[in-house]
Amino acid sequence: MSANVMSAAGPSQGAKAPSGGSAAHAVASVGAMPQTLLKVSDLHAWYGESHILHGVDFEIREGELVTLLGRNGAGRSTTLKAILGLVGKRSGSIQVGGVETVHMLTNKIARLGLGYCPEERGIFSTLSCEENLLLPPKVGEGGMSIDEIYSMFPNLKERRHSPGTRLSGGEQQMLAMARILRSGAKVLLLDEITEGLAPVIVQTLGRVIRALKAKGLTIILVEQNFRFAAPLADRHYVMEHGKIVAVVDKSELQDKTALLQEFLGV
Repeated sequence: MSANVMSAAGPSQGAKAPSGGSAAHAVASVGAMPQTLLKVSDLHAWYGESHILHGVDFEIREGELVTLLGRNGAGRSTTLKAILGLVGKRSGSIQVGGVETVHMLTNKIARLGLGYCPEERGIFSTLSCEENLLLPPKVGEGGMSIDEIYSMFPNLKERRHSPGTRLSGGEQQMLAMARILRSGAKVLLLDEITEGLAPVIVQTLGRVIRALKAKGLTIILVEQNFRFAAPLADRHYVMEHGKIVAVVDKSELQDKTALLQEFLGV
């Protein structure tokens, strides 16, 4: 995936480089800011004649996890689909690693390192669990091996020869996530992954997401389960009527509880 490396901020005026080192070394020691991997600006999207998104703006930097929160019909899932070109029409700007994608085909967008886990999961009933896992093509370097995936999802190893739709709902959700991890995607778009699942499975998915974030993956999580999303995310974008209406940093959660209750009813 192409990347635009952001320069580190230089030393303040008059600052001296460390003894025996160059000024360039002093700048490098400051550390570079994480690059913006996905930037969405004034995004509009339509299904047929229905205008769903009305100027969505947000961005996510390398290694961050952000959520899109909101009630049903707010435009959260449509935002993920619009990023991948899976809507009837879209306008505005969507930059992936600095590459403008708003006029690109979905297969080209995916190869920039995006992995999509849809709400409906998309498991093939005629394929085994392992065949479902092996089906998607590579979209980037460094995807997880089958052994690594089975270590993260031991249930899938136990059920690897079972038909895909014979898996439980939780196992199907694990399989849907595991497919994009094998592909080498660096930005994961996860749509309502906890919906309808038992609490013990939700806890397992929470542990998996923490592990993926620790590996440096970048994640956009569409969720209605705020209690699941709150401790995971660096930043929350609240949507209503196809727009971002509030942005809440993880450090602001306690102070903005009333705001979230107003928009989400949590």
